[in-house]
Amino acid sequence: MDECPAAARRWTFLTNHARVLVQIARDPGIRVRDIAARCLLTERAVQRIIVDLEEAGYLTHERNGRSNHYHVQAAKQLRHPADAGPSLAELLAVLLHWKPDRLPRSRRGSARVRAVAAGRPCK
Repeated sequence: MDECPAAARRWTFLTNHARVLVQIARDPGIRVRDIAARCLLTERAVQRIIVDLEEAGYLTHERNGRSNHYHVQAAKQLRHPADAGPSLAELLAVLLHWKPDRLPRSRRGSARVRAVAAGRPCK
């Protein structure tokens, strides 16, 4: 009676896309191999997710020698209609426990983003 159905045990609150994006936001120079290890995914799955995020406009990258440097497009709005309103920066502020003074300049955004990051209600 204590056993949960298989479907109930498998779901999580964050998608693999969110997990990959959080790792990239933490370290824009992170290797695909390291993202895969931290997110418990295959390297190929991480590569597909990065392509998805780039095609959706949430992420860009530039090649630096043999490595990539990623840029999170923090001002972009979340794409699902039910999530309309908050920006990617606001979501990352919550997931990464960023404080307004610790947000990188490109991620500081509006006063609303700073208020959310500080845990203050938005007006």
